[in-house]
Amino acid sequence: MAIRRGQPSRASQEQAEVLIEALPWINAWSGSTFVVKYGGSAMERPELRAKVIEDVLMLKLMGVRVVLVHGGGKAISALSDQLDLSVQFKDGLRVTDDATMDVVQMVLVGKVNAQLVGAINSYGNYALGITGADGRTLMAAQQDPSLGRVGKVTEVNVDLIDKILEDGYIPVLAGVGFGEDGGSYNVNADLAASRVAAALKADKLFFLTDVDGLYADFDDRDSLIAGMSVAEARKLVDAGTLTHGMIPKIESAIDAIDAGVGQVTILNGTVPHSMIIETFTDAGIGTEISEHYEAPEED
Repeated sequence: MAIRRGQPSRASQEQAEVLIEALPWINAWSGSTFVVKYGGSAMERPELRAKVIEDVLMLKLMGVRVVLVHGGGKAISALSDQLDLSVQFKDGLRVTDDATMDVVQMVLVGKVNAQLVGAINSYGNYALGITGADGRTLMAAQQDPSLGRVGKVTEVNVDLIDKILEDGYIPVLAGVGFGEDGGSYNVNADLAASRVAAALKADKLFFLTDVDGLYADFDDRDSLIAGMSVAEARKLVDAGTLTHGMIPKIESAIDAIDAGVGQVTILNGTVPHSMIIETFTDAGIGTEISEHYEAPEED
């Protein structure tokens, strides 16, 4: 015998209203392709990693084809320190000698990729981990002799990624490229995500970072930029005022949009469910870059 329940709680009504608000966005994004570049504190801290994983799964269950591209810079630096290897950066890129390249592969492939795939698959049979070397997905050549085995992407082959997506899995890609010389290269994860998004003609590229987005003045937290056009982004790069960590993101965003990606959003991955808020709510958060950005009308 069924027993009728009482009146719904205010909390239940609010949850229903949130779902109703999300309906047009679910309809708009279902069937789209998103590439998510994941790194920073949101990946290092288990409680934050769980929230990001939930967002990735929610996107998938809402009909979005999701590709997760990850870094692992803090873990690479930590292991390098333990092994007494020098940790150096130039223009936001890690100087990578042969010994450091070994560390990059150990951390990205043997630790971080396995952790992420395991975290996603704890919810079900959803993810498959690969590197850019698998299927020659990311072909790379030396970017600059002073950077060692840092690779610039010379070719992207998305056949393997497409196959994984078609089979219903989330590809989890580590930024290790297959060298034209037969060796391995450390490919900046921002660059890898940008090039993969471009090759897939992705509708959206997320850069998850440790800040709320791009600031006109990093020291002024009220100067957060909600959005900009590619032309405005180029002016920022040319002005030379960007922080080193933001340079690869903005340059990668520009390249991605020039190659046909719909929009790029720089988002704070330490904010719980930031991707869901940005994708399925009217307000949105972060900094959006698109070919011809138009600010939403205010109520």
